[in-house]
Amino acid sequence: MAELRNYQSQMGTGARTDAAIDQGLRSYMLKVYNLMAVAMVITGVAALGIITMATTNDPSAAAATLGNGKMLTQFGVTVFTTPLRWVLMLAPLALVFFLGFRIDRLSVPAAQATFWVYAALVGASLSTIFLVFTTQSITQTFFVTAAAFGALSLYGYTTRRDLTAMGSFLIMGVFGILIAMLVNIFLQSSALQFAISAIGVLVFSGLTAYDTQKIKEMYFEGDDVLVAGRKAIMGALTLYLDFINLFTFLLQFMGNRN
Repeated sequence: MAELRNYQSQMGTGARTDAAIDQGLRSYMLKVYNLMAVAMVITGVAALGIITMATTNDPSAAAATLGNGKMLTQFGVTVFTTPLRWVLMLAPLALVFFLGFRIDRLSVPAAQATFWVYAALVGASLSTIFLVFTTQSITQTFFVTAAAFGALSLYGYTTRRDLTAMGSFLIMGVFGILIAMLVNIFLQSSALQFAISAIGVLVFSGLTAYDTQKIKEMYFEGDDVLVAGRKAIMGALTLYLDFINLFTFLLQFMGNRN
């Protein structure tokens, strides 16, 4: 991880020019966004695939009926009502820690494949939102999130303001949100849930700009293909997490429940 967090700013020697470095930075950032976009597609396909297999409109094929009228197939019962649901919830967390701690030992293809598997597991975990919210509101929230994310990431990329201090504060906010979410598992307070969602939107909006600037600063024109590839994957993973969290917190506000 030391290589990936080495914020090098010096220019190389020889005939390198500012224009060449700018072009390299643009190519590097484009690769980060492309990796993130592919991960988002994988997440969406996985979520739709799971919910399609898990629900049915045919009463004769239904193995269980939820309180909101949704009918589950036997596959849905297995995935959503048995201990397997905890596997779907915790597996992405385990995989993201694995990728974060082992990235400096993985080849670029192996790290990229791990990222794709992680994105698919997140999609499987997120498939439950289709049981709670209407498809229309999920779609609307996704496009609102995409627009907000794009604007915030562009700000982080173009601003000359150093966002380091803000980023440190926001990271503390993430830990605060996690603690509040754990407490609310026992309290089941709607007011606390509303506050968590509001703070979550603000925190991950700020982190989107901060992380974009950090990823930009990690670029170094002298990196070899292996280090540059690892940096791009970790950058894509960081922005992917910002997007997913921003989306889920916004959905608490904008989503119409079934």
